[in-house]
Order: sequence, then C-alpha cells, then structure tokens
Amino acid sequence: MVKSQNKNNAKVVINQGESGCAAKASKIGASTPYEYCSERLSPFGGLLGLVRFFDLVRFKEIFDTFYKPPSREPVLGHYSMVYGFLLLLFIGFNRVWHFIYIQFDSMLCSIFNVIKLPYVTTYWRYVDSLGINQGKSLLMVMSVLRERVWHLCEICYETIHIDIDTTVETIFGRQQGGRKGHNTKNRGKKGFRPVLCFIEETREYIAGKLRVGETMGGNEVGELIRTFRKYLPGCVKRVILRGDGEFISWESVEAAIEEGYDFIFGNKACNPPFESKGWYKVKKKDKIEYNECVYRPMGWGQACRFVAMRIPKEEEARGEGVQLKLFKDSEYVYRIFVTSMTLRPHKVIKEYDKRADCENLIGEARREGLSAIPTGKFSSNYAYFQIVMLSYNIWRSFKMLACHGELDQKEDSKKNAESKCKTREIVDNTIRIARLKLLFISSKITDHSNVTKVKYSRHDSRVSGFFRFLEYLDKRRKQLRPWLDSNRWRCRHMSAFGIT
Repeated sequence: MVKSQNKNNAKVVINQGESGCAAKASKIGASTPYEYCSERLSPFGGLLGLVRFFDLVRFKEIFDTFYKPPSREPVLGHYSMVYGFLLLLFIGFNRVWHFIYIQFDSMLCSIFNVIKLPYVTTYWRYVDSLGINQGKSLLMVMSVLRERVWHLCEICYETIHIDIDTTVETIFGRQQGGRKGHNTKNRGKKGFRPVLCFIEETREYIAGKLRVGETMGGNEVGELIRTFRKYLPGCVKRVILRGDGEFISWESVEAAIEEGYDFIFGNKACNPPFESKGWYKVKKKDKIEYNECVYRPMGWGQACRFVAMRIPKEEEARGEGVQLKLFKDSEYVYRIFVTSMTLRPHKVIKEYDKRADCENLIGEARREGLSAIPTGKFSSNYAYFQIVMLSYNIWRSFKMLACHGELDQKEDSKKNAESKCKTREIVDNTIRIARLKLLFISSKITDHSNVTKVKYSRHDSRVSGFFRFLEYLDKRRKQLRPWLDSNRWRCRHMSAFGIT
C-alpha cells in the first residue's frame, strides 16, 4: 500500500555573498560601557585606493618631471608637501588650518611613514613660498595625468568641448589682487575673478588661473585659448570652445581661428543685421524662431557667422491705457551667438546650451576648496588655486577608473572592438557622494610579523565593491606602463621621460 503525503522538495536558497561573520544585533543604551582599544583606527580607509592609484599612474614620476619647485627646500621634500595638500583636499578639508584635525590620523601618518604630521605652520610656510611658476607647472602635471588615465580607461575622444567661464570669490581681508567688480551676491565687495575651463565629456578641469577681480579682456582670453594646445591629450583632433558674452572679442575669435578650434561665443557687444525673411521655425507649432547672417563688427579682422534665436514675450493684457509698442523687435527676446560651425542655427544654439553644466562644475570646485584663500600674496594664492584643481581632477580620475573597473569585470568574458573604443560611462555623482562610497570607509591598521595590514569590516556594504576596485588596481599595476600601448593613440609628453 502506497501512502501519499505532501513533501517539500524545494531547494534551499543559499546566499551567494560572503557570510564568514554572521551579523548579530547589538544593543547600545545609556548604560553601555566604554573603554580604549589598542588598534589604530581611521575613518579614511579609502585612501588605500588612492595610494594604489598614484602608484598605477606613476604620479611621483610625473610630479618630479614637470613640477618646478620653489627656492625654499622643505625637510620632507616638495613631493611630500604637495602630496599632503592633495590628501587634505581629497578628504574634504579645504583650508590649511584643517591639518590640525588629521594630524594624528593613523592612515595618513602611515602613508607618510611618520608618527605625527608636521605642524600647520610648516604647510603655511610652504604655501607662502609658492608662486606663479609652480602654479603653471601643476597644469602640466594635470595634463600628463589626464593622458595616462584616459589610456587606462580606454577613452579615445577625437572631439571634445571646452567650456570657459569665470566666477567670483569675495575676499574680506587685504589680499593682493582684490578688485571691486561684478559681484552679484556681495555688491561693492572686493574679490578675485578666476577663470576655469572644463572638458564636457569627462567633466575635468583642463586650464585656468586665479585672476584679479576684473572682467576678462579680449587679449587675456586670446592668450588663454592659445595655451590649450599643450594640455590636450594626443587623441584629440577637434576642439569646440563655448563661452558666454564675456569672452566675445576679435582677439578671442582670432586665437580660436589660428589654433584651428571651432567656437560658439555669446554676443553682447554688436548688433548683426538679420534679414526679416530669414526667420524660420523648427516645427510649425513652435513659437521660437531662428536666423543667421554673416557680419563683420567694427574692429574685427574678418566677417564671422552669427546665429540668433528670438523668443516672443508674453502678451500683455490689452486694455485701456496700454501703450502699443513702437518697434516690432521689442516684442521678442533675442539670443545671439558668433560661431564657426556650419550647422543650422537651431542646432548650433542647442550645442551651446549644453554648456550650462559648467556652472555645476564650478560650484563643485568651489566646495572642494576653491573659495579658500590661504595667504595675502596673490602669487601664493595662484599656486594654491592649481593645487585645489589638481585635487579636483584626481577625484575625477579616481571615479573614472573605479567605473571602468566595474565595467571591465562585467565585460571580461565578452569584449569586442566596439566596447574597447566606445566611450566609458562616467559616474555622475558629485564628489561629496563619491566620498561616502570610496573614501569614508572605516579601517583598522595592524602590524604583525613586520607587516602592516589594513582591515575593513565585513558588515559594511561598501567594502565588497571597494575590494573589487583594489583588485582591479592591483591587476593594472602588474602591467608595465599600459599607456605606452602602440595600439592606442600616442601620448604627447613621452619625450619628457626619455621615451621615443
């Protein structure tokens, strides 16, 4: 006789993740005891990834080759001093005095192989010794670093967009170079007016400088545009410049033409004559109209193409006592641009509107330390400005490489030529969010058998992803200078390292 009964034949689902240390709920209350521990702890466990990143790109080699040191020789060396500033800014402290908060941090002290970081005054004296030459040399350091990171991330942009913009940094002391200029938030206050240039595709800083608090002139804009060539990666063949009305002048247009760049600059200085019959709409239902003309403003060396957009103003309620408008032009709001591009006007203006993200990048750079003015010397502040932007670029490179590591592990089994040449997606999170994912990971530093080891908690959900990133960095570090691969584009600065 066969007995029928219900049987549960379902397979038990096993967790695929690491479960070496089972989680256990803890109870902490007002009477919970506390005591000291002998281990060295640090909230900046992600700095281990930064150390590996610097070793991967040979950052010390880049620094020693292109950095022009000041006459003052610090005991720790120029590299250690600048490295200290970069770590301070990388962590998120943007003023020199903030060194006091991390003076005894175990991770930072272990990186510099010291028990205690130098006093804050040591770093202040070094900043005071810096000048404009050091600031300009750091731009070359950023350029070489950018090329190597692009190679590592398999980035091969042939066309890039460079967005140029200025900002205002209000000063409240007696700093050199302070001027009263266009300052919307603090009218009548003195300030600096730095100019920053970003690459839209990677959101990296490519060039710029700290300036006195005055509007940029045409000659100064032209000089800035002529410096871009030596900072461009070797794969770039076409550059499109975008700037607002502050940068339009014959000097800036002439510099862009001489360098072979395309450009779109906002217009605020001239009034090109557009034909009334030339206005068109992209769609019949649209209210916005576009037009173009070739016009040579007074003082310009040649005629240039101008494109325009006109937007109808909101119709006012017509009633008694409302005066009619005398001219038809007063019924519209105009946006006019000078450009070298041959696209239709609406496509040129659409291309220019992508420049709006530049404001977000400037705001992020200001939060990273751009607003900090450490000394009263303009030349020292000029150099510190470039150190801040170098730290900003390092964060960008760090995130790009972390993203490429994730994609590399996912595509290990199925890689094709298209995926290698395709532009890698870049993490769009702000640096503040990236710190929570890649830097602020608690760690414990132990020494055993003359070996220093960094340990992380199994219960932190970020650790598994951080470990994958470290494994990716270790895999790439085993390669011998991957940016010299002949199958990719050639770096511009190899001759400086004795490589032909």
